[in-house]
Amino acid sequence: MSLHPAHTALWLLAVALLIAASRSNSPEPAIPQFTDITTSSGISFHHMSGEASEKRYIFEAKGGGAGAFDFDNDGWMDILLVQGSTLERFRSGDNAGPSLFRNKGDGTFEDVTQKARFKRQAGWGMGVTFGDYDNDGFTDIYLTCLGPNILYRNNGDGTFTDVTERAGVGDHRWSTSAAFGDYDQDGFLDLYVCNYLEMDLNHLPAPGSGQFCSYLGVPVFCGPRGIPGAADVLYRNNGNGTFTDVSEKTGVLDRKRLPGLGVVWTDVDNDGDLDLYVANDAEPNYLFLNRGNGTFEESALIAGLALSGDARAQASMGVDVADYDNDGRMDVFSTHFASDYSTLYHNEGHLVWEDATLKAQLRKSYGLLVGWGTRFADFNNDGWKDLYHSNGHVYPFLEGGRFEERYDQPGTLFLNQKNGTFLDVSSKAGAGMQARKSGRGVAFADFDNDGDIDLIVANMNDSPLFLRNDRSDSNHWIMLKTVGRKSNRDGIGARITVVTGKLQQIWEIKRTVGIYSASDPRAHFGLGLYGKVDLLKVRWPSGKVQEFRNVAADAHYVVDEEEGLRRERLSKGEPRRH
Repeated sequence: MSLHPAHTALWLLAVALLIAASRSNSPEPAIPQFTDITTSSGISFHHMSGEASEKRYIFEAKGGGAGAFDFDNDGWMDILLVQGSTLERFRSGDNAGPSLFRNKGDGTFEDVTQKARFKRQAGWGMGVTFGDYDNDGFTDIYLTCLGPNILYRNNGDGTFTDVTERAGVGDHRWSTSAAFGDYDQDGFLDLYVCNYLEMDLNHLPAPGSGQFCSYLGVPVFCGPRGIPGAADVLYRNNGNGTFTDVSEKTGVLDRKRLPGLGVVWTDVDNDGDLDLYVANDAEPNYLFLNRGNGTFEESALIAGLALSGDARAQASMGVDVADYDNDGRMDVFSTHFASDYSTLYHNEGHLVWEDATLKAQLRKSYGLLVGWGTRFADFNNDGWKDLYHSNGHVYPFLEGGRFEERYDQPGTLFLNQKNGTFLDVSSKAGAGMQARKSGRGVAFADFDNDGDIDLIVANMNDSPLFLRNDRSDSNHWIMLKTVGRKSNRDGIGARITVVTGKLQQIWEIKRTVGIYSASDPRAHFGLGLYGKVDLLKVRWPSGKVQEFRNVAADAHYVVDEEEGLRRERLSKGEPRRH
């Protein structure tokens, strides 16, 4: 049967329209290009953690934290890098402190470590978090270490004072990640600290000396299996500069002493208070649900967040929580070891999460990678949160050439496809994304205040990798700094909702993200082609709710719990685009 010429023309036109429509509904994602600006930024730092060529003990292979915070309140994110040590120095109790770099607002940073008055320390530096624990308007520093942790109070003049002893938070065990969050909503930030393993420096297990001390047939350092774990701790802020260990009183006592690596404060059940998710290495994870009466209930197994979808305990390391599919519920992502996959848990509602890694098309990218620092963030400002994580192995012998696995590994970037799936664009995201290092902690921030998220990766026995996000799209954005009054000054735990057209996004204010590290606390929203926000809603930890309408895009704002919304005027000029 043949068609009339007129019918043929109509049929061809219909087919063309269908093809055009399908293409318009599934556009190619705008892939941001990440440029390595480590050298040009002026950041000079070399991480030290045992010998670069050999890791005889597990603590030599683990650490490396990075932090982004505005220590001088000038509106520009500064950088703190945590220094490790060597066994000889650690035994002598003379270890280098962290390095602090001040953002000059012109693409460069100034080393102000000496001005900050950090001291030599007894502990081997591992990680960092930040929080204004005394509500004086200046961000303080908490360092996690192998050995005693350190709390530095920000004096407000560019210097810091060690107040650990008075505050009572100098845990002497091996601490990894830590996070500030106001679990009891009294307006003061409390502190959760992950502890990893119990290490006896006088009886360190030699490589290859036990059941869990070899890899691919090669003798390596022992652990984490076969070494006793260390219990985590929750400190309650007393409001007078001191803290009290309330781990047992609140029900978050880590009785099993599982090796904790990552932690996030988050309201996973949308009831207005902060819950706690803890990533444990080679053991089930913890989910502590806040009952609202000062106590918690551990619910990870029944919620589906303790194990992988096939009921295995994974080597959980970095972790983040956010709403990646914009359905109003908080999802979870955790990075893992080689020969496994990093896991995406989708929130199904009613306190049930599903391992959606395969469904989201993430599993095919794994196998040889060892994932660490991670975050959900909208890297191309299209209104949908993407995923990044750093990678790097723990056994330097793998760089020898005869193994498929490698010690130095590039980072991984997944773009959100807006349909529940992600696309691996790591190989198309610029030369900076291809750099091979043994990465660990990552700090995410809009370092140049141009409205997109940059990142800095802490690397083992190496310089950091500072990557600037250079977008080619024309998508809009908005960033919000929260200032609490009745709530804690940082506004940690505040939930922000942004509505543009039919799209609704949520964001929680937090600092600790991934592993060993803390990131820009400002809420960042990509807005796609929308030039304004129809509705901006802020729910504070105090319970107060604010609403603002028709907020102009492409600007930084301050949301004050008492004074409302105002545009932030940056001290070093307006935002710049690259």
